Amino acid sequence: MTRRNEATEQEWSLYSQRFATTLRSVRERAGLSQEEVAYRSGLTRYTYQKYEKGESRPGNPANPTLRTLIAMAQVLAVSVDELIPDAPPDLRAR
Repeated sequence: MTRRNEATEQEWSLYSQRFATTLRSVRERAGLSQEEVAYRSGLTRYTYQKYEKGESRPGNPANPTLRTLIAMAQVLAVSVDELIPDAPPDLRAR
């Protein structure tokens, strides 16, 4: 089994922060509160707040499921690709 290296994990963490910034920006543009987006997406407010912080769990970079991404995009009336930042890190095993 291949281990993840620190550089890849750091890149993923930075990418998660970019996702968080995009998610918050889109939500604010839609004029919705975190609680509204969470409820309409089938998430707890706590979980949604973590995504806007770039985390899935405390100390772990955001990694929402495809189902969650689609639900949030639908609530925010945007396409999924508008939520996902450009230039993702290379996650292939090195």
